[in-house]
Amino acid sequence: MRKVADIAITVSMAALLTAAFGLAAPRAHAQAGLERLAGSKEKDGKGQRLLVEADELIYDNDRNTVTARGNAELHYGARTLQADRVRYDRGTSRVFAEGNVRLTDETGAVVTGDRMELTDDFKNGFVDALRIQQTVQLKGETVRTRISAPRAERIAGEQSSFDYATYTACEPCKDHPETPPLWQIKAAKIIHNNETHTISYEDSTLELGGIPVAYLPYFESADPTVKRKTGFLTPRFITSTAIGTGVATPFFINLDPSYDLTLSPAFVSRQGVLGQAEFRQRIDNGSYNLRLSGIFQTTPSAFLPGPLGAADREFRGSIESRGRFFINEHWRTGWDLVGVTDKWFLDNYRIRNQNITTDYFREAVSTAYLIGQGDRSWFEARGYYFKALSSFDWQKEQPVVLPVIDYDKRIDGPGKLGGEVRFEANVTSLSREATDFQGIPRTGSYLFAPSVNGISYPLYETCTTFVRDRCIVRGLGGVDTRLSAQVSWRRSFIDDFGQVFTPFTYLRTDAFFVNPSRSGFQNALVNNITTIDDGFSGRVMPAIGLDYRYPFVADFGGLGVHTLEPIAQVIARPSETRIGRLPNEDAQSLVFDDTSLFQWDKFSGYDRVEGGVRANLGAQYSVVTPTGWYANLMFGESIQIAGVNSFRRGDVANVGLDSGLENRRSDFVSRFQLSPNQNISFIARARFDQRDFAVNRFEAGVTARFSPFLPLETSLFYSTYEAQPALGFPHRREGVTASATYRITPNWFVTGSALVDFTHYLDTRDTFADYYTAYLANPVGLSPVYSNPGKAYLSGMSLGGGYQDECTTVSLNYIVSPIATAIGVRERSQTVLLRLELKTLGEADLRQNVSTSTTADGIATVR
Repeated sequence: MRKVADIAITVSMAALLTAAFGLAAPRAHAQAGLERLAGSKEKDGKGQRLLVEADELIYDNDRNTVTARGNAELHYGARTLQADRVRYDRGTSRVFAEGNVRLTDETGAVVTGDRMELTDDFKNGFVDALRIQQTVQLKGETVRTRISAPRAERIAGEQSSFDYATYTACEPCKDHPETPPLWQIKAAKIIHNNETHTISYEDSTLELGGIPVAYLPYFESADPTVKRKTGFLTPRFITSTAIGTGVATPFFINLDPSYDLTLSPAFVSRQGVLGQAEFRQRIDNGSYNLRLSGIFQTTPSAFLPGPLGAADREFRGSIESRGRFFINEHWRTGWDLVGVTDKWFLDNYRIRNQNITTDYFREAVSTAYLIGQGDRSWFEARGYYFKALSSFDWQKEQPVVLPVIDYDKRIDGPGKLGGEVRFEANVTSLSREATDFQGIPRTGSYLFAPSVNGISYPLYETCTTFVRDRCIVRGLGGVDTRLSAQVSWRRSFIDDFGQVFTPFTYLRTDAFFVNPSRSGFQNALVNNITTIDDGFSGRVMPAIGLDYRYPFVADFGGLGVHTLEPIAQVIARPSETRIGRLPNEDAQSLVFDDTSLFQWDKFSGYDRVEGGVRANLGAQYSVVTPTGWYANLMFGESIQIAGVNSFRRGDVANVGLDSGLENRRSDFVSRFQLSPNQNISFIARARFDQRDFAVNRFEAGVTARFSPFLPLETSLFYSTYEAQPALGFPHRREGVTASATYRITPNWFVTGSALVDFTHYLDTRDTFADYYTAYLANPVGLSPVYSNPGKAYLSGMSLGGGYQDECTTVSLNYIVSPIATAIGVRERSQTVLLRLELKTLGEADLRQNVSTSTTADGIATVR
């Protein structure tokens, strides 16, 4: 029978070994003699006892020793020491643990060895064949680190020294544990300082797959338990024709547990020293950061002159900040701010910014906000500043939006009326210096055409003829403020036959305060296109309507539940007023499809309001089977019954025209969705011409995840849109996007995506014609040469692959991203990105732009 003893010394044997090798342990003084451990019930200062469990306890008075032998286990709180044999020598005051020694602390860290020898003052000791395994959390992942050495020594109670040791965060191979891990550090000596929480490596070598790849005579890092510690971070390498070759050496300063500072000077061969600093602080209810970057350039001529670049600037820099604060459980506030000396700085110097969007248009968005949320209410107040980061965007056409306030509140309807009452309000005010004009069709007219190396680069699109049918206004110069409010009510009634009647009504009011700019730039020319209301103007839109649905449901057992639902909706309103006399800033993205067919107001924003009497008719059919199949089919159209059709008369941006709603009977819209299981989903949407059923708009896509049968995830989407000349699209648009990720093994993967434009050649052909006509009129410089891009133009692409396991991530990607140019033709930015991460040691990435675009990044030299 195993013998068990309660142990009542102030420090347990587990605590002794824990303290000896750097694991957390309480401070105390050992009492004399392990023999007292067998019978004493005295508790230590923390009320804990050491529980010894072994096959037998042996007292040897001749040798003055006490031994726990045979599967000995010592439990002290959450810590456990296991060994074949534990012996205490009272004469030498030394403790020996022998045979399969295993120590586990409260954090789960495991120390193993063949033999442990300690003194009773806990400051000195030795371990033979030491192996330490510790579990830490790193970026939300669980990582186990390992140190092994044939012999380790505890020095002065503060340091653990490991001779001829190895360190790694990789798991040993299950089938061949004797093989080297994917990476490891071998050092003549590894010293772990428990007081400073650092690990130093002397005469060390980094091995990848057992092959030495780097030698370091000495380096130091924080131990895995440290989340924040002053010291150098992983360097970042930089290379570019314009700025040269260099390296950024970040230095992290842990000023306090709640705030820190990172200094990242980057030394580049052509431009000097790029200074970067970031301050971060976390407070009780949130956090914020501030990042500064700047450089006094030594070779500013490497960049293009304005307005294509920033070569006339000796100093260039940026300031960035982000804040997030939770005021209470209902309110939060914050900001995202970006300020730059010029639009090319961040990209030229490879400065990462989380507020930059790159989907066709490069811009940095600054915003500040206050958000409140209740059980059935929402409040949001924001301000926006948009900084254009492309050579082809004119900053004077970018709006400053301040404020944008939205409020939404829902309550139960009063008394017997019941239903739901909803109140919505919006306040928007914006201003811009220059009116944004666009030719219809795009005519190739621009405000400036600077030349580089004999090639003309037109900038800032405008109109050739400023008349209603040949020019639209994308954004009005001056100040535009609007206040909108809407109150609505709805309630659903279901009769005995299952018919669903939903009457509704709403009242919408809008007040506009417009002060258009009529001087400077081309602002006065807007008067040739339309007459904009100046000063105050108002608009009121009352409406009443009924939504009718009659679902027919049939259960066919194994064939599933089938539902057929006809839908009819009628809305009666007066006609919309002041069409074309008011600015339209937030309602330009009108898309008529199945998702907007039964919306009360089909415009996407508040600047437009749908009017007139209209009927929306349709039906949908759906099937759900016991095996998990789901299918849905929908078809419908919208009919203008009386009043002015809001979509037949275009506003200053021609919104409504070429939308499929401009005729009394709209185009037909449809949807088909099929999901045979939770891993595969197919959806298609189409808009058919009402007269001849020609396809005016079609989108189809499939997403699929084939695991566990095939480690492949993929998606494929096809889109085609007929020409919309009134909106500036004289040609049809057609393209395919595809993406896939395939896991060759659980660790190796390849991934890719592509954007293929089937109609890019049409834009290229028209652009060449415009250039050639201009050259014939003024034959200066090089004659334009037509280059046929083919009918399948690869507009964007990403190809890559890599390896990922519990300790290592390495990936290589080639990225081609589209850039919108001034002439509406997409150029391509090409980038190679290499990333390597060794868990617990650090990560590094190399990003190189390999594109040959001259004006996209403001760099004078072609790379």
